Formats: sequence, structure tokens, C-alpha cells
Amino acid sequence: MRHSPWRSFVARRLLLGVAQTAAVVLLVFALTEALPGDAAVALAGDQPDPARIAAIREAMHLDRPAHERLAQWAAGLTHGDFGTSLVSGRPVAQYLTDGFGPTLLLAGLTLALLIPLGFGLGVLAARHEGRLTDRLISSGALAVYAVPEFALGVLLVTVLALRLGRLPPTAVGYGTDLLAHPAVLVLPVLVLLSRPVCSIVRLVRAGMIEALAAPYAVHARRYGIGAARVRYAHALPNALAPAVQQLARTVDWLLCGVIVVEALFVIPGLGTLLLGAVAERDVPVVQGLAVVFGVLTVVLNLGADLVAHRLTPRAGVAA
Repeated sequence: MRHSPWRSFVARRLLLGVAQTAAVVLLVFALTEALPGDAAVALAGDQPDPARIAAIREAMHLDRPAHERLAQWAAGLTHGDFGTSLVSGRPVAQYLTDGFGPTLLLAGLTLALLIPLGFGLGVLAARHEGRLTDRLISSGALAVYAVPEFALGVLLVTVLALRLGRLPPTAVGYGTDLLAHPAVLVLPVLVLLSRPVCSIVRLVRAGMIEALAAPYAVHARRYGIGAARVRYAHALPNALAPAVQQLARTVDWLLCGVIVVEALFVIPGLGTLLLGAVAERDVPVVQGLAVVFGVLTVVLNLGADLVAHRLTPRAGVAA
């Protein structure tokens, strides 16, 4: 009995996702093992006592071989156990729960604005190809994309917060309930939105122009089908596949870019948590955060592959 091409494609991508997840776990463990310094010495204080260092190493299981610690850690991950913080003694899962809210809020707001802005401006530029509207959108997207996020954040803080006093420069003093103070979110979301929206605009514009010039679109117009129907019912779906994949990469980038933004605006999310854990040599927290970021990357790219394959059936099953 023959399997459908779609099921075969999904099965292959799922197997690849499982393999990538396993690779993420191995890579995270290897990288944290390679961190410079000794966690036991760092935790023992400024004047460490050899007996205290030995006790800490035993409590952290650092006296055991690396492969045994890897097996124990990986087994815990399968049950949702990310370990315990070496600094505070709290479960790493509790750290993740506390920091996930602000990070998810920033990423969610950015994504909610990115989709209509990126796709809308891209379609608008394609509709007016070569004209003033197209030139303004394209040149503006290129100019904003060229500015690094950190530099843009500093510029926005300097102008809008410090000189004009319109917005708060950081989230210090506002707590973790950022929704109660929406003005705090404006500058971080603008910084996170700047580069991704430019990428989506350029991809959608290029895809729409190519799709509108394709033979099927030309024939559709010859047969009297309305321009709006050709544009949105025929050309747009074919232009979406690369944009959807870029959107998945953008969400992945948000998880990394949010680290810089949270550090710049002092937002108590996963990014700030990761920076603090690295500074304190809190290996279990670093490992837990890295695994979360890595697995989310695998899942997002898997979903993007499946959606893009559905949107472009002519690409074949071997995509």
C-alpha cells in the first residue's frame, strides 16, 4: 500500500526534528561543560576552602564522569525536570516560568504587529512596483534593516525617552506586570520589530512581483478575472511560502534578539535571566534556557517547513 507524499514528507520532517532535538541537548551539555572556570570554585566564594570546594563538587555531581551526568540530565529533561539552580537552590523550571511571561509578551506583541505590517507593506510595494510608494517602502526597509538593534535601541531611548520624555527609558520600577504599563513596551517592541518587518516586506514584495508576472496570472487577467482576485487568491498564496519560512526564522530570531532588548531596557524576562545565570556560572539555569531556546527553534522551523510545503505543492515531495 503506497503512502501519500504528504504523509511521507511529514514523517521525514518529524524524524529530522527528533534528531535535531537530541543534537540540541548534546550540544548544550558540551558547550556548558566547555565554559571556562570551575563552577564549584566560583560558588565557594572569594576565599574558597578546599573542603568546601570538594563538598560543592560532590553536591553538583561534578566528581562523576561527564557521560553519567549527561545521562542523568537528559533523563530528567524527558520528565520536565531541568535541574536545580546552583546559586539559589530553586528548580530551574521555576526560573523559566517566572521569566517566560515578559519574554512571551514581547515576542507576541512583536509578532502580532509584524504579520500585518510586513505582509501589508510588501503587497502594497508590489502593487506599485517602480513607483514612488514602492521606492519609499523599499528604501525605508533597507535603511532600517542596516541599523543594528542595539544602536537603534540606544537612539530611540536617547530621542524619545531622554530628550522628549515621551516614553520610559527602561522597565525599572514597573515590576513584572508589563501589561499594566503599556508605555514601557513601546520602545522594546519597536526595536524587536525593526529588522524582521524589513525582511518580510522585501520577501513578500519580491514574491508578489514574481507571482503576478507568472503565466497563470497573466492568463487569468486575460480571461477577465478581477485584478484583486488574481492578486490575493492566486498570486499571494504562491508568494507566501518563502515569507512563511522567514517568519519562522524571525520568531526564532526574536528569542535571541529579546536577550539584547531585555538587557537594554532592563526587562525581567528569559534574556535577563540567561545573562545573570552566565555571570554567576549557574550551569543548570544556562542549560535549561539553552534547551528551551533550541527546542523552540527546532519546532518553529519544522512547522515552517510543513506550511511552506503545503503552500507550494509544485515544489514536490522531496523538498
